[in-house]
Amino acid sequence: MAAFLQTRTLHLIKRPRLLDPLSSLSPFARYFNTIAAAHQHPDPEGQSSFSFGDGGNSGCDAILVKGPNSGPKREGGSSSVTMPMSFMTGSIVGKRFYKQVTTRQSDDGNGWSVMLDYRTLKTPSKRALKLPTLSLAKAIAAEWDYQQTDGIRPFTMPLMRLACTALERVPVTRPKIVDNLMRKFNQDLVFCRAPWDNNLTSGVYDRQVQKIDPLLDWVKTEFGFKPVVYSSFFGGKQDEGLVKAMEKLLKITSDCELAAIDALAAASHSLVISVGIFRGRLDIEEAIELIRLEEDLQVHKWGLVEGGHDLDIADLKFWIHVTCY
Repeated sequence: MAAFLQTRTLHLIKRPRLLDPLSSLSPFARYFNTIAAAHQHPDPEGQSSFSFGDGGNSGCDAILVKGPNSGPKREGGSSSVTMPMSFMTGSIVGKRFYKQVTTRQSDDGNGWSVMLDYRTLKTPSKRALKLPTLSLAKAIAAEWDYQQTDGIRPFTMPLMRLACTALERVPVTRPKIVDNLMRKFNQDLVFCRAPWDNNLTSGVYDRQVQKIDPLLDWVKTEFGFKPVVYSSFFGGKQDEGLVKAMEKLLKITSDCELAAIDALAAASHSLVISVGIFRGRLDIEEAIELIRLEEDLQVHKWGLVEGGHDLDIADLKFWIHVTCY
């Protein structure tokens, strides 16, 4: 059956007329054609996906990251689209135009900047990329220095993306971020407990008691309220005092801290584990062990699925390490 579907798919791909209906889906058709054209037909004027300066102000030599320019529509009106490999692995937004990447203290002495040759790196909305620590600035500089001469690959710069989120998105969406984190709090990963009276899950229950209960004890000590555990995927209602204490903690965090906690919670499915890392209760390896506790027990019992479990583990470790940088 799989072989049949694969053969059928390859056969359909060879029939470009299947893409004819896209011509009536403006602006979606133009969007996909623009993606292909941006890679295979560069701007004749040599413009990259970066602009220098602030409009016509020749005195500004900052770098502004922006999206690719829409090229002219090709003659012939072909409805077939040739997708470059970068479309599947991440877009390439322009050739590398700089030679040296360095860091320096910001002009006002408040934070650190990344320099591409003599130009100061800015965020997509033209704000100065002022980073709180030198180590973070050097890490982002390493991401830019890693870029190859054939193009800039934003998907290889997670710290740059996280820093821009903290500087631009969090200040204007802070209430929504806090509300979203608290809305999922009652279904936190560490509150879900396997039934103790079931032979299939008794081993999981014992492991949860051993590994997760110390973290719940810490929550009680830290916030003054003991969390309630449930044997339901839908969770239950936590003590109102605990909910308010957790919400208060999120509201007093800095923009960078809230961005990191939000990213950690997305990767771990647990606000408690994220706050545990943030407050120094958990290190990275301990957090990963708690996040993967149930799945690792299944892998130990039934074996690891290559191309599945191993990729999940690598992806989780990557994002936890990046966010905790």
